[in-house]
Amino acid sequence: MSLRAQLESGRDVSVVMITLNEEGAIAKVVNDIRGTLPEAEIVVVDSSKDRTAEIARSLNCVVVRQFPPEGYGRAMDKALTTASKPIVCTLDCDDTYPVAALKDMLLLMQQGADLVSASRLQKRPAAMPFANYLANRLFAWLAFVICNVQSTDVHTGMRAYSKELIKDFPYDPDGPALPVELQVGPAACGWRCEEMFIDYRPRVGESKLDKIRSTIWTVKRLWRWRTACNSERKKVTEEHAAALRV
Repeated sequence: MSLRAQLESGRDVSVVMITLNEEGAIAKVVNDIRGTLPEAEIVVVDSSKDRTAEIARSLNCVVVRQFPPEGYGRAMDKALTTASKPIVCTLDCDDTYPVAALKDMLLLMQQGADLVSASRLQKRPAAMPFANYLANRLFAWLAFVICNVQSTDVHTGMRAYSKELIKDFPYDPDGPALPVELQVGPAACGWRCEEMFIDYRPRVGESKLDKIRSTIWTVKRLWRWRTACNSERKKVTEEHAAALRV
């Protein structure tokens, strides 16, 4: 089977989700993934009190229970490191992201990207509250000012990563807003990062976002990969450049 066929079937792809009481959406999202990438591995890290884990198991997902919950960052770290395939796609389990767009993301990965980010913000989505839209625009601007990284949506939950990036990039798994660091850090350190636009849909279920903690951690993560006087960024950049020369 050709590389393109393997990507389109999902044979070389893990789709990972972290879940917290998503029994109203999990079956639809998993079935959408199966319809788009029938051979993909689906990993669910679950901290629910409802039937989310039971439903995911019945649909042949790899389910890792993290209960009591250890927080967003730890759950996402567990999902990323549990995934076994060369390409790891993240997805929120609330039906807000168009699963069919995974194929376009995988084509960009096939063309050499290390990371593909699915931006919700080509314009303001009808499904996104205006305050959230303004906050996301502000965070994107701060990513440029602090880190010299251009992006329209550093908080999107829909990404594709190479397994090598996940293994080699030294992200901090503690705390919220991990998607910010997982985009801004690699881009700042020389990985090839691409962005494409998607449609963003109304969610199934209630939002679990803690806006204040998320904002604080967003700024902390941006500051970690700031442009000026950042020895950690310089070290990771040099290591990545050396690996590319090998």
